[in-house]
Amino acid sequence: MENQKTPPIILPHGNYQELLSYQKAEVVYDLTFRFCERHLKKGDRTIDQMVQAARSGKQNIVEGSKASGTSKEMEIKLTNVARASLEELLEDYRDYLRVRDCALWDKDSKEAQYVRKLGNKSHTTYETYRQFVETRPAEVAANIAVCLIHQTNYLLDQQIRRLEKDFLKEGGLRERMTRARLQARDQQRKGWGKK
Repeated sequence: MENQKTPPIILPHGNYQELLSYQKAEVVYDLTFRFCERHLKKGDRTIDQMVQAARSGKQNIVEGSKASGTSKEMEIKLTNVARASLEELLEDYRDYLRVRDCALWDKDSKEAQYVRKLGNKSHTTYETYRQFVETRPAEVAANIAVCLIHQTNYLLDQQIRRLEKDFLKEGGLRERMTRARLQARDQQRKGWGKK
């Protein structure tokens, strides 16, 4: 009987650049940085809060992806932190629009649908949106950000559900280590029986 291959203990991980959630979060960060620089007054504390929330959304996806090889629990936790940070940022953009008596686009408006359509391409970057964000009024840029955050949050929700499902099915590092050790012992015993 052929030796069965022992399943890997540390799973492939860290390829966050390929995650659509990361790609969108990066666009949200780039847009937010430029939005704050262009439309908020220097010294406004909201600038730091918005930029940090956008950065946290992006960076926690990176950190979760890198931690996933040894800790699925940490990956789930950090992905949830990313989601929470982007929800905070979403509220900042809504506040910006509300206190200035600007319209928040309905999700089915032609403008929101156009932004969604732009974002349906793979590997979108800030360049996809630059002409709209940097040549239109703040109200338009803020609404584009709202649309992008909704898209990113949707992707993160899907990702979290998948991570939870994978964790329930495969377990974490301890479970993989136990399975691998038991399989190695079993193979050793079978090898002794042949001698």
